[in-house]
Amino acid sequence: MLRAKKVAIDHIYVPMARRKVLRPETVRLLAEDILENGLKTPIQVRPDGKRYVLIEGLHRLEAAKSLGETLIEAYLVQARRH
Repeated sequence: MLRAKKVAIDHIYVPMARRKVLRPETVRLLAEDILENGLKTPIQVRPDGKRYVLIEGLHRLEAAKSLGETLIEAYLVQARRH
């Protein structure tokens, strides 16, 4: 079972391909929901040296940033091997 841990938002790298799908309206709505109900589902990141690479949760990450958060709950996952 995965356990979430707090990760510094400024240590999370978002790949360019992920940034292309960012929808500002979704970020705004999620930020409002996080204010009212907290973050319901942690994002997913994988360790990459001293930083983390975002795997899942771009809109949740951006919503947390817009709220001025410095930490976010994240599941640490391993990179898939092909």
